[in-house]
Amino acid sequence: MIDALVEAVTAVALVAGVVTALCTGDVRVAVRVLLDLLTAAGLLRLAGEPAWGRLAAVAAIVALRQLLAAALSHPPPWSRRQFPPRCGDDEHGLPWAVPAKQSKAGG
Repeated sequence: MIDALVEAVTAVALVAGVVTALCTGDVRVAVRVLLDLLTAAGLLRLAGEPAWGRLAAVAAIVALRQLLAAALSHPPPWSRRQFPPRCGDDEHGLPWAVPAKQSKAGG
């Protein structure tokens, strides 16, 4: 009974991770949801027959979750700006804006 529940929670974890990634567009949030539900599945394993193998599996899942959560809490190094934004390129502050040419009316 417990094994079936663990497999169900694991399947729900995978589905929830994919749905979260698709809905939010943020893979880091999806990985956190996935790891939280996998931790829950691991803790459910401990409700079954006690065994050192199950305890080691849960310890590995929790350690992996903590390690990845710490890694995901910081922004990736390539997301930082390398150069300050350019200001004063034109009156609008947009480097690609082209000023309209004014024609002389009258004659």
